[in-house]
Amino acid sequence: MSELMAPALAGAAAGLGVAVPVGAMGVLLIQEGMRERRNAVAAASAVAVVDLAYAAAATALGPLVASALSGVEAWVRLVSAAVLLVIAVRGLWASRRPAPVEDSPAGRGGATRTFTRFVALTVINPTTALYFAALTTAQGTTLDGPGPGALFVAGVFLASFCWQQLLVAVAGFAGARISPTVRAWTFRVGFGLVAVYAVKIALPLP
Repeated sequence: MSELMAPALAGAAAGLGVAVPVGAMGVLLIQEGMRERRNAVAAASAVAVVDLAYAAAATALGPLVASALSGVEAWVRLVSAAVLLVIAVRGLWASRRPAPVEDSPAGRGGATRTFTRFVALTVINPTTALYFAALTTAQGTTLDGPGPGALFVAGVFLASFCWQQLLVAVAGFAGARISPTVRAWTFRVGFGLVAVYAVKIALPLP
């Protein structure tokens, strides 16, 4: 049993390691949570699914993932930063006259679009891929075989999924109990943090 628990716990630790630091995606998730619950759940699920996919790829390919991105990592970071900066500028512009929370898109179509958008935003960030590549390489032979590898990936997904859902749940709880003025300022601060994070990941320039 301990041999089965070890890779699962290692995966859970890895999932929390990549999910808990609230970077740009965390800020965007918090803002989705303050807008509409169903879309926020979809967004949080999308981030966890990408974490799962990167963990699975890194577990299967190991150091090949890091070597494949090493030559173009700076340019991938620059593209990621540009996308985040566009999101920040659009968000800050829209926050001048924020729409009420109840006017946010809901329903299956809205949740599906939100899920797709957050998958795309998370995929273009190379940090997660490199993180899991380095981590699985450091694990050495402990993840050899389909059993330990699958348990590691499952641990990553469960930890990431639980954390992201907790994040949007807390954001939704707070968002339903603050005034529209305070909510508008949290959106401005949040999008400002996204802009700062975009600049941070763009440096140093290629």
